[in-house]
Amino acid sequence: MGHLHEEPRRLDGGQSRCPQCGLSGDWVATLEHDWVLLEPDMRPLAHTVPADRRWIELSDGRVTVYGVCPPDPFQRCRIAHDLACPAQALRISGRG
Repeated sequence: MGHLHEEPRRLDGGQSRCPQCGLSGDWVATLEHDWVLLEPDMRPLAHTVPADRRWIELSDGRVTVYGVCPPDPFQRCRIAHDLACPAQALRISGRG
């Protein structure tokens, strides 16, 4: 028997609206078989984003958190919408 390989499924082109603010975002599958809402047109340099918040796009369309420190200085990443959502309070690591 051969190995069945399934490509990650996409949701209607991947775009949806945030239920909090109504802005568009991209729903993207993760390596862990979850979904994350990412900012649609924001790809900052990875070293400018905290290690646990860097989403790196893989060749198959999925994303994974890229916690390597320091990352390649030219590596781009994506960020979750909750970091930029105007309807949510800004959360700063290490502060309560």
